Amino acid sequence: MNATALRPAVPLIVLIIAGCAIAAIGNGVRTSFGLFTLPMTTDLGLTREGWAMAMAIQNLAWGIAQPFAGAFADRVGTGRTIAAGAAIYALGVFGMAFSPDAGIMTLTAGIVTGVGIAICSFSVVMAAFGRSVPAEKRSLIFGVATAASSFGQFAFAPISQGFINAFGWQSALIYLAFALLLIIPLSYALRGRTENTTGEADLPFMEALSKAWGYGSYRLLVIGFFVCGFHLAFINVHLPAYLVQCGLSPEVGSWTIAVIGLFNIVGSLLAGYLGGRLPKQLLLASIYLLRAVAIGAFLLIPVSETTAYAFAASMGLLWLSTVPLTAGLVSLFFGARYLGMFYGLAFFSHQLGSFVGVWLGGYVYDVTGSYSLVWYLSIVLGLASAAVHIPINERKAPHFTPKTAAA
Repeated sequence: MNATALRPAVPLIVLIIAGCAIAAIGNGVRTSFGLFTLPMTTDLGLTREGWAMAMAIQNLAWGIAQPFAGAFADRVGTGRTIAAGAAIYALGVFGMAFSPDAGIMTLTAGIVTGVGIAICSFSVVMAAFGRSVPAEKRSLIFGVATAASSFGQFAFAPISQGFINAFGWQSALIYLAFALLLIIPLSYALRGRTENTTGEADLPFMEALSKAWGYGSYRLLVIGFFVCGFHLAFINVHLPAYLVQCGLSPEVGSWTIAVIGLFNIVGSLLAGYLGGRLPKQLLLASIYLLRAVAIGAFLLIPVSETTAYAFAASMGLLWLSTVPLTAGLVSLFFGARYLGMFYGLAFFSHQLGSFVGVWLGGYVYDVTGSYSLVWYLSIVLGLASAAVHIPINERKAPHFTPKTAAA
């Protein structure tokens, strides 16, 4: 018997709207950090690697905290978890505005902000959706949540650049910190926790973790997700500065990030829709292959405003479209009972990739004066990830079947 959705504490449409708003605000603030690269490194005298290290630590802290945040939300409740995360996230961004050097920046922008992002991220939001939405509609709703987070990127990029231009980067960060506090009242709609459902296993934490990692398809999914993080973090943090290096204005950089978010709304909804009708692993392989092609074309054609926006549009269609498909596979493998924890573990791999992508971008730029080597590596990794996803089996993992649950 398949797992059934649990009745949410509020009407399902209210839960979905609140969850999407949370995803939009949280992701919108985070994806605007790349716009602060040039003004903050210039005013504070930071090297590009020093700034990149803080952003890399942020992604790593996010990844380390994510499985625990997911497990905590599964056990204690999503609403409380997200509210606490929003407060920590806002504190980190506020502290970022008053960080005088790379060391303090690593603490505020890196560790505190990264942990806050993890605890109130859309990964936790999707855990709430996973327990409340019927299994046959989860892939689509995951796509809706991902699209909402992308709308936040589209909206916050020009807003953040406008704040920087009008008030300076320090005041802009303070305003963003206050925006994050709006998540706290929204989190009330997501209260509740994942209970045992009919037909799903209920294993002790370490036993569940061991058996999940022993499933080969899940291991391949986790490995491939590393590349997604590498691509997204490198492009999000370093693309605006790269475009300035190519002779374009900072405003073009901000609108490029916004265009990525805008087109990812379409990409995420399309991925969520197709994920319910086509093999998810093959869709993921196609996404990584197309990313490699898009990056290759971007490097071959001379950079201009037109090519920058064209690249942003193509990458936007492929940006977070991996998320509903990956979350859908995790839900299929292990059921809604373990979605928060095991998607969080996969996301840790994603954030390891983010750490490497952000840090390597800054390091290579400082050493060579160019981002070229990291762009070429992005192509190779995209091709490798496409190959890794093809052997994945789209079926429930052993030890997480109804038979095990009843045993």
